[in-house]
Amino acid sequence: MIDKLEFLMALARERHFGKAAEACGVTQPTLSAGIKQLEDGLGLLLVNRSARYRGLTPEGERVLEWAKRIVGDSRAMRQEVRALKQGHLVGHLRLAAIPTALAMVSALTTPFRAKHPEVRFTIESSSSIEVLNALDSLEIDAGITYLDNEPLGRVRSVPLYRERYRLMIAADSPLGNREQVTWAEVARIPLCLLTPDMQNRRIIDRLLREAGNFEGTPTLESNSMILLFSHVRTGRWASVMPAILAETLGLTGAVRAIPIVEPSAVHTVGLVVPNREPMAPVNAAFVAEAFKVAEELDQGLAS
Repeated sequence: MIDKLEFLMALARERHFGKAAEACGVTQPTLSAGIKQLEDGLGLLLVNRSARYRGLTPEGERVLEWAKRIVGDSRAMRQEVRALKQGHLVGHLRLAAIPTALAMVSALTTPFRAKHPEVRFTIESSSSIEVLNALDSLEIDAGITYLDNEPLGRVRSVPLYRERYRLMIAADSPLGNREQVTWAEVARIPLCLLTPDMQNRRIIDRLLREAGNFEGTPTLESNSMILLFSHVRTGRWASVMPAILAETLGLTGAVRAIPIVEPSAVHTVGLVVPNREPMAPVNAAFVAEAFKVAEELDQGLAS
């Protein structure tokens, strides 16, 4: 039963029978037969069939919600049984984080792994919407994302730090010797920024529009903070980035990170995990670690 529910979840996620079968590690006929057996057992048509995938039926959408709960609970149970057998945590924690938060992930994973050395990690960079979608479809176990800008749905959250913003600019530029700048001043500077699908970009666009004189077209855009940061470090590009990146990645003497005020914008970034009881043991331990590091992270960035 569990494997057939996993087939249904994969099909809903991939929207293609062949790709869903590949994701589940089975042949396409095996996946199709498994879903047909699930339909026969429930007495319901779950998938609109034709030569290609045409979506789930309304009944299929309802069964999909139950499938997520049942499969999630099954995985949590198996993880807890393994922990009971071994006497310590073992497993694989799949984590997705928004690009602006990637620099702080090690503040969580490093002390966690010191306590639980047999837990391994897979960490991906994702947009805030992708984090929540992947969490809902059980593709990841936890995410790090904005807590106050997206509808979070059925998740448990732990605030980690408040994202504050800095103008990253050449030290020898007209604004390079300032102790702080306003958003109105930043709006008049050619900037390189994240792509519009990223929540950080949408936040910055709104702040710049409210400050006036912003055309909304950066000189360069990318979905990689590392690429943006490498351009800023040349001293020939400017950007708006979270303070945590300036603190973590470091700056050359050619670049300064200047606080942006008027208004002093702040957005909360935190850990999100499925709102499930009992919680999977690795998730529970990771949440406990998040509470421990949150105060230290936020105090460091506030100074």
